[in-house]
Amino acid sequence: MRARLAGLTFAATHDVREHMKPAQAASPGQLPYWERQVDPDGNLDDVERRRRADCARRAHMTKLALASASARRKKAS
Repeated sequence: MRARLAGLTFAATHDVREHMKPAQAASPGQLPYWERQVDPDGNLDDVERRRRADCARRAHMTKLALASASARRKKAS
């Protein structure tokens, strides 16, 4: 209850969307995270960086889906 009260109080006095932007950008679900992973030095042009980042994100999500399916199959047997 204390944490909920603190969170609601913070949200009432701050722009939560602005507060969360750094965390969202650092999240593997967001494209900027993958752009930093595939081109940490910023040497690639924008189109190529975005293409590689999209592929890296899709590979990561596919890996998670494979692990999830394997776990469900193991649990079922």
